[in-house]
Amino acid sequence: MLRYTLMRLGIFVGCLVVVWALVYSGLVPRGLGDSNGLWIVLLALLISAPISFVVLRGERDRASERIVRRVERAKANLEANRTQEDAADDTARAQGQTTGQTTGQTPGQAQAS
Repeated sequence: MLRYTLMRLGIFVGCLVVVWALVYSGLVPRGLGDSNGLWIVLLALLISAPISFVVLRGERDRASERIVRRVERAKANLEANRTQEDAADDTARAQGQTTGQTTGQTPGQAQAS
C-alpha cells in the first residue's frame, strides 16, 4: 500500500511540475488574483487522477489482494480465538457438572451454591 501511495504521489508531483512550467511559460492561464498557487495544485490534481487510475491499475490490484489476505487472516484468527474460548468454556462447564454429580448436587444446585 505504501508503494502505491508513493507512486501516486510521484505522479502528482510530476504533474505539478509540468503544470507549474506551463503556467509560468504562459501556455496555461494564471489564476485570478492571488489564487495562482491554488490553481496550479488543483489543475495538477485534476490531471494526475486519471493518469494514476490508468497507470497504477496493476499496483492497485496487488495492494487490494494484500489487504483482502490480511482481512481473511484476521477473521480466521478471531474465529480460532472464539473456538478456543468456547472449548475452554465447555470444558469448565463439564467439570462443574461432574463435580456437582460427585457431591450429590444437581447442576442447578451446584450453580446456586
